[in-house]
Amino acid sequence: MEIRNKVVLITGASAGIGLATVRRFATAGATLALVARSADALNHLAEELQSQGIDAVALPADVSDPKQVQQVIEETVRRFGRLDVVINNAGQSAVGTIADLNPDDFRKILELNVFGPLAAMQAAIPIMREQGGGLIINISSVVSKMHIAGIAAYAATKAALNMLSDTARGELASEHIRVITVNPRSTATDFGKNALGVRQQRQGFPAPADTPEFVAEKILAAALHEPDEQYMD
Repeated sequence: MEIRNKVVLITGASAGIGLATVRRFATAGATLALVARSADALNHLAEELQSQGIDAVALPADVSDPKQVQQVIEETVRRFGRLDVVINNAGQSAVGTIADLNPDDFRKILELNVFGPLAAMQAAIPIMREQGGGLIINISSVVSKMHIAGIAAYAATKAALNMLSDTARGELASEHIRVITVNPRSTATDFGKNALGVRQQRQGFPAPADTPEFVAEKILAAALHEPDEQYMD
C-alpha cells in the first residue's frame, strides 16, 4: 500500500517501537491517529507532528478495554473520514516460570496483547469493508515461535495473536483487507523493564539487538509490500 495521505492508527504510540513507527510513518506522509494510555506524552507528540505540518490526532485510551478501542476507531473516522491502516503495537510481557507464573498477570497481558488487537480488528473491519479494503498490521514477536524459560505467558499471547492474524488473512482476502504479522526480535526499549512479574526472573529476555527505528523501518516495509509475515532479517 502507498502510505502517503493514508490514515494510519497506531497503538502504543507514545514510546518504544510505537513511537519510532509514528515518526517513520510521518516521514512517509501518513495521516496519524495516535493511541496510548499516556495522555501527556501523546498530546505532546501530536503537537510536535502538527508543528511539522503532519495531520495527527492524540487519542488517549487503554486498548485492553474494548469500549475504548471502539471509541478511538470511531473518532479516527469522524476526524479523518476513513481508516486505511491499523497497527496493533501496544503490548506487555509477564515473566515467571510455568510453576510460579501469576495467573492474574497472564490475564492482564491476554487482555492487552490478544483481546486488544481483536477489538481493534473487529472495530476496523466493517469500516474497511465499506471503504473497499484496508490493512491491519499486528505486531507479534519471534518468541511466539520459541520456547524460552520465564516468558511462556508472553509467547503464548503472541502465538494467539498469530493465529488470529493468519485466520483473518484468509477470511478477509476476498474483501481486499490484508492482515500482516510483524515479528520483532529483542529490541532496545523499556519493554523488559515494564514486564509484570518478579524482577529477578527477567533474565529470560535476550540482550537488546535492534533499535526501535530499525523495527519501524521493517513495519513500514511491511505496509508498503504487504507480505503475510515480516521478520527483521
